[in-house]
Amino acid sequence: MIDISQKEVWFVVGSQELYGEETLRKVAEHSQIIAKGLDASPSIPVKVVYKDVVKSPSQILDVCLAANSEKNCIGIIAWMHTFSPAKMWIGGLNILKKPLCHLHTQYNAEIPWGSIDMDFMNLNQSAHGDREFGFMMSRLRKKRKVVVGHWEDQRVQKQLGIWSRVVLGWDELQNLKVARIGDNMREVAVTEGDKVEAQIRFGMSVNGYDSSDVTKHIEKVTDKQLADLLAVYESSYNLTDSLKEGGAQRSSLVEAAKIELGLRAFLEEGGFGAFTDTFENLGVWKQLPGIATQRLMADGYGFGGEGDWKTAAMVRALKVMCVGLEGGTSFMEDYTYHFTPQKSYVLGSHMLEICPSIADGKPSCEVHPLGIGGKEDPARLVFNSPAGDAINVSLVDMGTRFRLIVNEVEAVKPMAELPKLPVARVLWDCKPNLEVAATAWILAGGAHHTVYSQSITTEYMEDFADIAGIELLVIDEKTTVREFKDKINANEAYFHLFQHGL
Repeated sequence: MIDISQKEVWFVVGSQELYGEETLRKVAEHSQIIAKGLDASPSIPVKVVYKDVVKSPSQILDVCLAANSEKNCIGIIAWMHTFSPAKMWIGGLNILKKPLCHLHTQYNAEIPWGSIDMDFMNLNQSAHGDREFGFMMSRLRKKRKVVVGHWEDQRVQKQLGIWSRVVLGWDELQNLKVARIGDNMREVAVTEGDKVEAQIRFGMSVNGYDSSDVTKHIEKVTDKQLADLLAVYESSYNLTDSLKEGGAQRSSLVEAAKIELGLRAFLEEGGFGAFTDTFENLGVWKQLPGIATQRLMADGYGFGGEGDWKTAAMVRALKVMCVGLEGGTSFMEDYTYHFTPQKSYVLGSHMLEICPSIADGKPSCEVHPLGIGGKEDPARLVFNSPAGDAINVSLVDMGTRFRLIVNEVEAVKPMAELPKLPVARVLWDCKPNLEVAATAWILAGGAHHTVYSQSITTEYMEDFADIAGIELLVIDEKTTVREFKDKINANEAYFHLFQHGL
């Protein structure tokens, strides 16, 4: 359900008329070669589209207006091949709504020592042309990503690819519809928030629906649809004997399949890219949607438990960012700790809803008592997650602003089998360690729900926070509690001044 094939970033190159026709012809020629090279890069997942060299305030304004109105344009990569007086850019930058990446490069990689002359110097002036451009963006307080290096360098193309993936996620949020099926879990604070401010800041629309809105679709499920989905379950997962045809718990799997088909139809009909539910508002549903939610996440939907719409939206955004990358992304919850004198770990899980995109091997499909919610025993996928680097991401509403918190972690293999734990799970080592990471997370007000991703890194989240204009707090290998407290205090002052235009 994630299609990025038509998405594009525009390559906009600045110069000015005084260089003359011959130089400007070479500027355009070089720019087209660079755009073509970036477009062919396997690191950049979207089209890179060359635009004519802009040489005047009106041309700059026109290309920015065009970018704003072009649906498939998700951002601009800007480069100054020559000196481009930055006052020309004020009008365009002031109205530009799409994310911007400043590529500080030059056409040639090396100085041609034996032949360099003033003609060459006049043509290849990005070393100071980009600094002029950079000043204006800083003067306008415009957030952007700056990438420095030769355009053919894989490191440069990888950075541009990361930014391109982030703007894919940002573009998704601009039109995202989040369905809250039922309300927030009663008396819970961190999953609440200002949905109006969220739409102003991020673009996503969050609205509430009753479980009966889904029930109407469940009641329309046909025997053919049900049989087809049960066959998918049987081929995709290791079903316990009790769930196989004729098994004692087969009816639970049938009910889970009905819920999935009805929920999927509801989301498709409403054009939703993310959803939440809560066990306190299930209505006549016989069980909490476990395998349904897991499979919908695997297909790219965002999800948040207990009405957590912020996490649902972020799961969807990161799902879009990581299309085509190795590793999965899932809704997650810090569930319980493993404290030892040598090393402490977090066991992440949830009642049911962990995405199988992070499964280490073929999941097992099982039915077990839930012990909460007063419903029938739900079907779910059970699995471990592979070892490796990952991040946990939490978006919280601090009342005066949104805060994005990232903890870098390393998933590890569980120390022993977990034969009695009937849920999907992942064990991770927090950086720099659990004691510092948990202290910093709690001081920052981080939620117990997160987005767990094996494919997205902190750099993505840094770019995202800049585009969104929100606070970012990172907990990594270098974090100390004292410095983290100072960062929180400094951010309080910065964002207070920023919000009041001071």
